[in-house]
Amino acid sequence: MKIQGIIAASLLLSGAGLAHAVEITVLSTQATEQTCRELLPQFEKATGNTVKISYTGTLDAKKRIAAGETFDVLVMASPEIEEYLAAGKLAPGSRVDIAKSGVGIGVKAGAPKPDISTTEAFKKTLLAAKSIGYSTGPSGNYVIGLFDKLGIADAVKPKLKQTPTGVFVGTITASGEAEIGIQQVSEMSQFPGVDYVGPLPADIQKMTVFTSGIAANAKQPAAAKALVKFITTPEAGAAFKKRGMEPG
Repeated sequence: MKIQGIIAASLLLSGAGLAHAVEITVLSTQATEQTCRELLPQFEKATGNTVKISYTGTLDAKKRIAAGETFDVLVMASPEIEEYLAAGKLAPGSRVDIAKSGVGIGVKAGAPKPDISTTEAFKKTLLAAKSIGYSTGPSGNYVIGLFDKLGIADAVKPKLKQTPTGVFVGTITASGEAEIGIQQVSEMSQFPGVDYVGPLPADIQKMTVFTSGIAANAKQPAAAKALVKFITTPEAGAAFKKRGMEPG
C-alpha cells in the first residue's frame, strides 16, 4: 500500500481524515523544506486537509513568533522547540523529532571541487578560498565557532559572506559570490546551480535535530498531530534520506 493509503487509513480510523477537512497552518525553518514539498501534497490527498506552510529562516521565525504570529505546527531546530515548550508557547508533550541534518559544502556548478576529506584538508580549503558563504541559522552559528576551534577565525573573517535570514547559502554559491558555501546538507546538496562537495569530516561534523511542536493555542490540534504523524512514518523517512537527512 502506498504511503497515502497507509496514512489515510489510520487517520480515518482516528477521525482526523476526510470527514472533517480543515486547514493546518505551519511555520517552518528551511532545512526540511524540500522534503515537505514532496510529502505535504501526499498528506493533503490522503486526508482532504490543506496545509498552509511558511518557510523562513530561524531568526525571522523567531521574530514572527515574538510578534504574535499564530500557527498550528512549528518546525525548528530542537533547542528552539525546547525553548518554546518551556515558555508555554507549545503544547506540553507535543515535541516530535522529524529528522537530523549534518553540515555540508557546495561550490558553483562546474567549479573544481575542493578537498574536504579530512579536517586538515578542509582547513586548507578554507584558507585558500577567496570567499565563504554561511547562514544565520544553526549551521552558521556552528561554523563560526568551528573556525575559531580550527585556529583560522582571523584568517577567514575577511572572506565571510553571511546570507540574510531566509536566504539559502546556495543562492550566493550558485551566483559565484561565495566560492564555497556551507549550510545544512539538506539545503545545500540539491540546490540548483550548486555542485555538492560533501559533508564536513566526521570528527568536526555537527548534527542538528529538526523538531516539531504543536502550538498551545493551535486551532487544529488533532489535524496538526496527524500531519506530524504523517511526516514521521518510516515510509516518509525515505524522502528525508533522499536529501541527506536521517529520519527521527
